Order: sequence, then C-alpha cells, then structure tokens
Amino acid sequence: MIYRAMNDEIHDRLAAEGREPLRPAHGYTFRLLLARDDITAVALADHLGVTKQAASKIAAELETWDYLERRPHPTDGRARVLALTAKGLAYVRHADELWGQAEDRWAAVIGPDRLDQIHADMRAYVDASGGRAALRPVW
Repeated sequence: MIYRAMNDEIHDRLAAEGREPLRPAHGYTFRLLLARDDITAVALADHLGVTKQAASKIAAELETWDYLERRPHPTDGRARVLALTAKGLAYVRHADELWGQAEDRWAAVIGPDRLDQIHADMRAYVDASGGRAALRPVW
C-alpha cells in the first residue's frame, strides 16, 4: 500500500507538471533500459510479461514523446535496440528526485531512523530470497 500511495503521489505531481501520461509500465521500461543496452522490443515484452505488440506500443509511445530512440542492433541487422534519449534520462533523474521527496515525507511521519530500518529489513528479505529481484510489473 505504501508503494502504491507513493507511486500515485509521484504520478499526480508529474501530471500537475504537464508531463505526458506515463504509466507504471513506462517506468519499468525506463529502469530496464538504464540497466541494459541490448534491449529489443521482444526482450522488453518478455521483461514486462506482455505481448510483443504491447511492448512495441509502449516503445512507440515513449519514442513519440522523445524519451526513447531505436538504434541499430550491434549484431543483428534486422533488429533494433531501445535506448533512452537525453530527455528520457532527465525524466528518470526527475522521477528519482520526486521519489526521494516522497520518502522524505514518509520519514517525517515515522522518523528517519525507522525508515532506515524498514529499508534494511526489505534489503534483508530480498537478499534472503536469492539476491536482487527483477524490477518488473506484477500484473
């Protein structure tokens, strides 16, 4: 519930700024493209758990808004890789700033020491589950 409340708050703030109507699937796409430079629409579809057509639609939206560009694949002449543009990278930095502000408000409610402990508890759970979990939507 905390994650959803914080996510909704951030999306409301972005909408108030007049940003494009980005959805959580776009955010998961941004994070994947930050982590890897070999992502095709097929790999995006697999990561998001959607059809190739749905992933292509997400990529096309982000490309239309100049957050994403398609580049030649380094080894497959038929394929294209997806990459964030400068605008896409700036958007991620801004979203991270907004997330930090939301966490600051959470810390103001429960105290910074308690929030630090919650972070440590969540990291311990992920570590005990085999390491870093994939950052992907659960539909």
